[in-house]
Amino acid sequence: MRLIGLAVVIIAGVLAPVAAETHESAKVYRIGWLAPAPLPTTLDAFRDGLRVLGYVEGNNFAIEQRYGGLIQFDDVIFTSHRRQLVELAVKHQLPAMYGAREFVEVGGLISYGPDYPDLYRRSATYLDKIFRGAKPADLPVEQPTTFELAVNMKTARALGLTIPQTLLLRADEVIQ
Repeated sequence: MRLIGLAVVIIAGVLAPVAAETHESAKVYRIGWLAPAPLPTTLDAFRDGLRVLGYVEGNNFAIEQRYGGLIQFDDVIFTSHRRQLVELAVKHQLPAMYGAREFVEVGGLISYGPDYPDLYRRSATYLDKIFRGAKPADLPVEQPTTFELAVNMKTARALGLTIPQTLLLRADEVIQ
């Protein structure tokens, strides 16, 4: 059994550099990382994920404070400061995508995320089941089923971007 484990380690040690070479190119991808608080474990996990895929930090990717675009995930801190975050993104000519429509309503470029009012309506059915005697532990966990796409054309024009008509046709809300 130990020989098999040793053989796997040796084979992995020989093949890992070969796998890493398959992703090597002259292009170095620059990645911006924005988190509400210093969370080194999440950044480390992200780096590990890239390494597993064969990327080598400093060789074909770099995590920097200079961004070419921004994807911002939902977070209570981000949402409570959405106006300031959107203003900073636009000020620095940074195309940004958000996880909630509220960001687009205050000037963000684009958002795609769960329809929160629908989630709250669906939570009422859970409460009804509990009122009727169901045990909360017996109720299944559900994922969002309805998502919203919102685009702010005023922001797109300010950033000098052309939004494809196919995307605009799919949008639930287009702010002019």
